[in-house]
Amino acid sequence: MRIVGGQENPAVLDSLADIAPDLGRMTVAFGYGDVLSRPGLTLRQRQIATVGALAALGNAAPQLRFHIDGALNVGVSPAEIVEILIHTAVYAGFPAALNGIGAAREVFEARPDVAASPVDTAPLPGDRYERGLAKLAEVDGHAGDQVVASMRDIAPDLTRYIIEFAFGDIYSRSALDLKSRELASVAMCTALGTAAPQLRVHIHGFLNVGGTREEVVEVITQMVGYSGFPAAINGISAAREVFDERDASGGEARKG
Repeated sequence: MRIVGGQENPAVLDSLADIAPDLGRMTVAFGYGDVLSRPGLTLRQRQIATVGALAALGNAAPQLRFHIDGALNVGVSPAEIVEILIHTAVYAGFPAALNGIGAAREVFEARPDVAASPVDTAPLPGDRYERGLAKLAEVDGHAGDQVVASMRDIAPDLTRYIIEFAFGDIYSRSALDLKSRELASVAMCTALGTAAPQLRVHIHGFLNVGGTREEVVEVITQMVGYSGFPAAINGISAAREVFDERDASGGEARKG
């Protein structure tokens, strides 16, 4: 916790000492001693996941600010943090993304060592739809075609928005690598707890772009501290389904 928080004595211990000292102790001992100290993910990956999850949840601004600061402490750049928060719009909507950016602004302004500037302001090349289809295929293979086809008869505009906005505009941005985007997506979908089909899609996607099964299990396990055991248990159930599907098809279930 000292590495993430940048303090010798964790502030959570002092802030809870007068009312719930055991909760402060549990936060440090379990959240950091048991979970974040596990070797399956780097601290950088863990902070990317945590910032994404807290931004998507939208109900923990103080903790989001703490972990944005922590992300900076472990090597995540200001541009990458901004990009994670922009990415949140796809899964939790624009209010969550806007509030996340507001939290980031506060953290950046409090740190003289941080120089944040707008990123990816130039228009992306090519047609939005074609660019989105290409990025969707890069993440999901032929499974992306199935997603598009499944809604075309009832909500063709929603299908187009997924391709043009989510993948053509957001996923095609360069400030965050694709594996980190999918790591954040798995964290967000797990934490929200209401998107099991989409969580399965993004577990597949994370594996397709270089993630490992161990990393999937780790990021879902990590969500215990931010969205509780039920969300993490349900996330692991989704991961089990994905792993079984890939095993049954030789490991390339979503590549077609």
